[in-house]
Amino acid sequence: MDVDNDHIIEAQYCLPHTKSIKLYNTPCGAVSIDFKRMRVYGKSLRVRRLDDGKTEWTWYCTLRNKWNKYGDKDSKGNPSPVKSSDIERKFQSNPSSSFTFNIGSDTIEIKFREMRQVSKKKKRKVTRRPLYRKLQTGAGVSQVVSALKNVSVGTKPQWQFEGKSGSWHNFKSRSGTKTECSVTSDDIETKYQQNPQNSMVFQVKGDSYSLDFRAMTQTNLKTKHIRKVRRVLV
Repeated sequence: MDVDNDHIIEAQYCLPHTKSIKLYNTPCGAVSIDFKRMRVYGKSLRVRRLDDGKTEWTWYCTLRNKWNKYGDKDSKGNPSPVKSSDIERKFQSNPSSSFTFNIGSDTIEIKFREMRQVSKKKKRKVTRRPLYRKLQTGAGVSQVVSALKNVSVGTKPQWQFEGKSGSWHNFKSRSGTKTECSVTSDDIETKYQQNPQNSMVFQVKGDSYSLDFRAMTQTNLKTKHIRKVRRVLV
């Protein structure tokens, strides 16, 4: 049974840091889809994503608490020793195997079953997500259990940042206060819609921050302190 608004689910699934999405007003109440296990948290419901054969899959690994795409240049502008498409080609040939490449004298192995990048010195998490594109009706995520028929989700995006205590706060201008911010949640959403893989710069109390849409983090450009951000539908 197809899920309504599956393009919203697809957009979130394409982001490497997104672990789940919450759907409201379903016959089962509010439910959360676990993207890693493709199941609904706390319920005996399975989920699957229908593929039209045109999906471009992208591979990422964690580095300094951020998801980095294989094939992108590093901070010094050096090219990556391996492309995401190379990894995907090997994965398609045998999802239970691994992909090996070298960085200098170090041998790196990506173990598909564990979704880990392993070297002699370190292990890193790896994930595989589709590259987002506007989908045709019915070509996104589908639910094989009819209980989720006519699912609806919140439609207004709200951008939030994580506070010191782990609580989440909405982006607001707070004009005239000590924490005055140069952008609102709507401003961020406008930039996000232009390019979900991009970033933007804003100011709070005179300090400049970079908001990375792909990593879903905000970084103080002076202190380099990083906070998590998220986009929720309300």
